[in-house]
Amino acid sequence: MAVGANIKHYREQKGMSQQDLAMKVRVGTGTIDKYETGELLPDVQTVLKLSTSLDIPASELLEQAFQTNVSGIDHEIEQLIHEIGTKKAKLILRKAKEFSEEDFLRVMQLLFDLKYNKDKD
Repeated sequence: MAVGANIKHYREQKGMSQQDLAMKVRVGTGTIDKYETGELLPDVQTVLKLSTSLDIPASELLEQAFQTNVSGIDHEIEQLIHEIGTKKAKLILRKAKEFSEEDFLRVMQLLFDLKYNKDKD
C-alpha cells in the first residue's frame, strides 16, 4: 500500500491526473488506479518509468514500503499500538505471551463479556 500512496502523493504533487501519468508510463488509467489503491504492485521496470515520469528517485516511491518491510510490523498493528499507546501495548503483549492459546481465548471471552454484558446490568 505504501508504494501506491507514494505514487498518488507525488502524482498529485505534480498536478497530474491518473490519465496523464498513465500516458507517460504507457499503462492504462485503471492500472494507475490499482497501483494507488494497493490492489496491484508495479514491477521494477514500471517503478523506473513512474519515477522518471514523476521526476523523483525510485527509492522515494519505494521508501515507506521498504521501511515497513524492514521493521517487520504489520501496518495495522503499528496503528493499533499508536492508538492504545506503547505502554499499554507492551503490557498486553508481555502478558499475552505467558498464556497458552486456550488461556488467551478465555481471557478474550472474559474481556468481551465485561465490555458487552455490563451494559445489560
